[in-house]
Amino acid sequence: MSNIAVVTDSTSDIPRNLAEQYGISVIPLSVIHEGVIYRDGIDLTSEQFYPMLEKAKELPTSSQPSPRQFIDIFKPLVESGKEVLSFHLSKALSSTVDSARLAAEQLAPGRIHIVDTGSISYGIAVQAIEAARLAMAGYAVPAILECMARLKKQSEVLFSLDTLHYLHKGGRIGKVSSLLGNLLNIKPIVHVEDGVYVPIGKVRSIKHAIAGMVDFLAQKFGKNKVLVGVGHGQALDYAKCLIEQVVSRLNIVGEPVLFEVGPVIGVHTGPGTVGISVHPVAY
Repeated sequence: MSNIAVVTDSTSDIPRNLAEQYGISVIPLSVIHEGVIYRDGIDLTSEQFYPMLEKAKELPTSSQPSPRQFIDIFKPLVESGKEVLSFHLSKALSSTVDSARLAAEQLAPGRIHIVDTGSISYGIAVQAIEAARLAMAGYAVPAILECMARLKKQSEVLFSLDTLHYLHKGGRIGKVSSLLGNLLNIKPIVHVEDGVYVPIGKVRSIKHAIAGMVDFLAQKFGKNKVLVGVGHGQALDYAKCLIEQVVSRLNIVGEPVLFEVGPVIGVHTGPGTVGISVHPVAY
C-alpha cells in the first residue's frame, strides 16, 4: 500500500467510481442560490442543478472551501502517516488553491503538496488519477510531481458553449470577452491556458465546434497515446458525437471517460456545454 494520499476538489468532475478506485479524496466547493449553500456533488447533483439554473432569476454563485475544511480532509491522512498530493482548480479561476495552501502550512508543512493544475474539470481529475496510479506503482512524491508538471504542459482542455451568457455573468470569461460583441449564434471553441479561457475559434453550431475541436486535437497529438475525458452540461447527444469523432482520430488508451459537468463549473458554463480533456499517458 502506498504511503501517498491524493486529494482533489469537486471542480475536477471526477466520477465517483474513479475516485473510489484510486482512493482519491474529494473536497466539495459550494454553490450559493437564493441564500442556500449547496455542497457540490453532495447536496446538489448535476441532474438537480441545471434545471435550477435555467429557472433562476439571479445567477447562482460559487465558493471555495475554507482552510478549516481542508484541514478536516488533510488531518486524518497525515495522522495515518500519509504524504498528501492535492490537485486543484486553477488559481486564475478560484482561490481554492490558496485555502489549501493555508491549511497545509498550518497542519504539516512539507508533507502536504498543493498543486495548481492550471486546469478545470477533468483536466484536474486526470492529474489526480495519474498521480494516484504512479503512487500505486511505487513512485516517490518528487517523481510524481515531476511527471505531473510534464503532463500539465502537454495536456489540452477544449470546450464549446451554447451561450456566453453564464461565462460573462459569472465573471470568468477571460479572453473570450473578445467575442461578446458577436453573441448572436456564435459558438466559441475555447482552450484553457494556465486557467485562462482563450478562444481559438468561433463557429455557428455546436456540431461545427465539435469538428473543430477534434481537428485541433488530431493535429496536436497525432498518433501519441492519450487519455480522454468528455464532459457536457445537459448535452449528452453532443458529448456522444464528440466521443464518436475523437475515437476515430486519436490513439486513445482505454475508453473515453464520459461525465456531466458539475454545478460549480456549470454555474459559469451553463447548459449546452460540451468539452474534452486530452492528456498523454504519464508513464
